[in-house]
Amino acid sequence: MTESRGTAADRAFMEAALGEARTAIAAGDVPVGAVVVRGEGEGGVIISRASNRTLQDQDPTAHAEILALREASRVVGSWRLRGCTLYVTLEPCAMCAGALVLARVDRVVFGAWDDKAGMGGSVGDLLRHPRLNHRPDVLGGVLADETGALLRAFFARRRGREFVDTPDASA
Repeated sequence: MTESRGTAADRAFMEAALGEARTAIAAGDVPVGAVVVRGEGEGGVIISRASNRTLQDQDPTAHAEILALREASRVVGSWRLRGCTLYVTLEPCAMCAGALVLARVDRVVFGAWDDKAGMGGSVGDLLRHPRLNHRPDVLGGVLADETGALLRAFFARRRGREFVDTPDASA
């Protein structure tokens, strides 16, 4: 593990999200995984977990973040997820960022940056938009090497190319 961004708890919860991303690969879906944690630091507890299911379910809204938020809301008994952090292996898209703001999560922690659709600071920053009524704390780049390599390898295989895991490997 080369990435030291975030706390030890952040990295441990991101590892759990990576496990969910690997579940998506096994099902033929894009390897994005998410977990929702209630509480802070090492005292936090995973209350939901999900992997991308857009291809499996033929549902454009079945992103890991959305599925994890739905389950967390059921567990908590409220659509407001105050006191919760969402960990996700890829920077959230506009749909997921909007849902995270509406769910009132305290924190969003993500792995790989998404320079094509990311709304946590790459393409835009919907998560911290000044006109919105809620702005979670955001930490990007936690285990970015690992999460990015998983995505690059998936897309290289999908395109029929051999994947070489080097810092300058492109998807």
